Amino acid sequence: MSIWVDVARVSSAVNVVLLLALASVWARNYLDIRSKYPLGLLVFAVFLLARNALALYMYIVDPTLSGWFSTDVPAIAWRAMMLLHVFETIGLLFLSWITFD
Repeated sequence: MSIWVDVARVSSAVNVVLLLALASVWARNYLDIRSKYPLGLLVFAVFLLARNALALYMYIVDPTLSGWFSTDVPAIAWRAMMLLHVFETIGLLFLSWITFD
């Protein structure tokens, strides 16, 4: 089961990095053009960043939850959580490709 934990952790970390990069671009765009569109994207990035940072904290730092996630969560639940993290990473990679192109 540790492979599911590791994939979820790596995917969450990649999501945090991608969201920081995207949020910086969207913040600059908002400051330059003062449009609602980049502001909406920035708010989206901030909330998704908070969600991924919290997941990463629970998976790695918190002593109670990280131990519980590593040992007591059934494999089927880990596969589902890992799949959601990976799908999110794929979506953010596509969004990053569009944004930085």
